[in-house]
Amino acid sequence: MTDSRLLLRKMFDAAVEAAQSSHCLPPHLPPPPRGRTLVVGAGKASAEMARVLERHWPGELSGLVVTRYGYAVPCERIEIVEAAHPVPDEAGLAAAGRILALVSGLTADDLVICLISGGGSSLLVLPGDELTLADKQRINKALLKSGATIGEMNCVRRHLSAIKGGRLAAACHPAKVVTLLISDVPGDDPADIASGPTAADRSTCADALAILRRYRIDVPDKVRALLESGRGESVKPGDPRLAASEARMIATPQMALEAAAAVGRAAGVPVHILGDSIEGEARDVGIVMAGIALQVARRQQPFAPPCILLSGGETTVTVRGQGRGGRNVEFLLSLGIALGGEPGIHAIACDTDGVDGQEEIAGAHLAPETLARAWELGIKPRDSLADNDGHGFFQALGDSVVCGPTLTNVNDFRALYIGVK
Repeated sequence: MTDSRLLLRKMFDAAVEAAQSSHCLPPHLPPPPRGRTLVVGAGKASAEMARVLERHWPGELSGLVVTRYGYAVPCERIEIVEAAHPVPDEAGLAAAGRILALVSGLTADDLVICLISGGGSSLLVLPGDELTLADKQRINKALLKSGATIGEMNCVRRHLSAIKGGRLAAACHPAKVVTLLISDVPGDDPADIASGPTAADRSTCADALAILRRYRIDVPDKVRALLESGRGESVKPGDPRLAASEARMIATPQMALEAAAAVGRAAGVPVHILGDSIEGEARDVGIVMAGIALQVARRQQPFAPPCILLSGGETTVTVRGQGRGGRNVEFLLSLGIALGGEPGIHAIACDTDGVDGQEEIAGAHLAPETLARAWELGIKPRDSLADNDGHGFFQALGDSVVCGPTLTNVNDFRALYIGVK
């Protein structure tokens, strides 16, 4: 058990390391411009990205990026501001306003380097039209509990914003904009990473309104009016203000999974990547993954044990209980219940940013004896799952994974080790 657990943790660490800015950012830097170089950005990795950029940039630069509380790192020329995630606050609002002011009045000789990573949707908050921060906070909280996918949530965010959905890049016009992206979304669509502040957006106000209706999210009349009138429309493909804007994907979930796979194979275990963009209810994904793992363990199909199954993506949790949960521990608890203590199967599921849900806990480990240990403590696994209490469940067993802020974010990491019986 110990060897399997250690190997899975090493693979998670390798996935995180592969997405560190120090490795993946320098090769993507553009040449210095004739004019000014301004750096802006938002996300859990943005401060570390700014520090790496400073160390490798040959000329002058200045700027401002906003990151999550606890994720700031010291920079000399780029100002770092901390704000709240996943529900925005006044600090994020002020930072977004300052960023828009910084990029006004630029020329075609100037360069804006935009550092974008996961978490930027709440960190870079600037309500559109007559909306307030309280409006955005209320809708954001409702979306987080609704079970909506990250793509659906970001569609709504783009159409209620004055800075997302390509608006930041449009404000930089006519300067050249190079956006360096660390992807935390299935499919790596720039329009979905931090809700695409520099990316053209094909979705519409009507799409956003349909999502709110689909999940029965009650919104103020002014929000509905903004969407129904089309006044919240985002910047579309072909807009001339985005002609000098380009995006460079510097780290993705697939890259992280491949790095983890290399560690497993070096240990002599075959590794199979099932997908880097798996979505759906976390507990449902847990049941499906359990079915695959049991087929491998019992039937040697589609792979023979021993082997490791890797996957990434961003599942969702429809919150119905009062527990302390996150999508990774919800997945893992559901997986464990479905496996029923099957011998030889171990798992780890963690968020690569080090925070699963709203807890400073990355995720947890699962072993064949996990359910039995819980029952011995008087903990009923199905009750914990019903209460969305994955963190409470795994903490009681001492199986939580706590790594602190990783300063990057390439979404969820899931690994199942299936041994020979």
